[in-house]
Amino acid sequence: MLAMDSLKGYRLEPKWEIDPQLLFVGPKIGEGAHAKVYEGKYKNQTVAIKIIHRGETPEEIAKRDSRFLREVEMLSRVQHKNLVKFIGACKEPVMVIVTELLQGGTLRKYLLNLRPACLETRVAIGFALDIARGMECLHSHGIIHRDLKPENLLLTADHKTVKLADFGLAREESLTEMMTAETGTYRWMAPELYSTVTLRLGEKKHYNHKVDAYSFAIVLWELLHNKLPFEGMSNLQAAYAAAFKNVRPSAESLPEDLGDIVTSCWNEDPNARPNFTQIIHLLLSYLSKVASPVSAIPQRILSSKNTLLPPDSPGTSSLMATKLDDCGETPKAKNEDKRKGLFFCFNQCY
Repeated sequence: MLAMDSLKGYRLEPKWEIDPQLLFVGPKIGEGAHAKVYEGKYKNQTVAIKIIHRGETPEEIAKRDSRFLREVEMLSRVQHKNLVKFIGACKEPVMVIVTELLQGGTLRKYLLNLRPACLETRVAIGFALDIARGMECLHSHGIIHRDLKPENLLLTADHKTVKLADFGLAREESLTEMMTAETGTYRWMAPELYSTVTLRLGEKKHYNHKVDAYSFAIVLWELLHNKLPFEGMSNLQAAYAAAFKNVRPSAESLPEDLGDIVTSCWNEDPNARPNFTQIIHLLLSYLSKVASPVSAIPQRILSSKNTLLPPDSPGTSSLMATKLDDCGETPKAKNEDKRKGLFFCFNQCY
């Protein structure tokens, strides 16, 4: 495992280095604060290409360079069937991370397209198990995601499997005392990421992997209700209500066992929240009680084994959180056949 303080001298292993001359960039499919994601081709494989803007000031450049190296280092060593597959990266002429392209789009878009209908409970629990298994793998490697939300969860083309993406905010748990509070996306963030006392400039706040359990609870609630959590509130209002008034979305309409899982995961006390191994067990236990016949449940959902990919398989990937338009749709270029080599287009990608 690579220590974060050694990242300055970190060099990508040759097997993960991509040749930018073989990389062709197509339509933009997503956008984040500091990067854009494009559909493209690499060695005749359809991929997602994340191009990271280096920044303008020396401070911005140093910060994004460090974040890029940290992200790539994590992606290259963690692999799981519910984490999007990492293909490779390069740092010149621009910082690029290449991953598999999941044709099913984001969970956010999928749920929006279903409204006002809800997912079947069995399907919602199946998705939740996929998420929990991916998170269990990350936590077993000492990695906290910190930005678990529907925009960072991607679906396979058949809409049957969910994979975690966007590890731009992921950090080593041993270094949480060096993390800045209020990281992630407000509506899904754990209360302990805030403070009742305004933090002094530059002051850091400690937290642990249980912040992901809280975010998982909000996502699970959303899967079961197909509504935006804290509806009617802005992101900041939702965060304030959760952190300072202990407000949570209503779980009264849920079956008792399922309601208990959700409420335990978003408990105000992080120590009272279950870990993801326990969450998986609780979800499987609930599923076994309500499903009849058992054969109606796909085996991939029922299996309690958290299978890792072979050691020589590519690792996880990272996609920037997609930027949604007013209707909740992910922007996508209409002409998908016009692709350009990276060297000919990267100046246009900003």
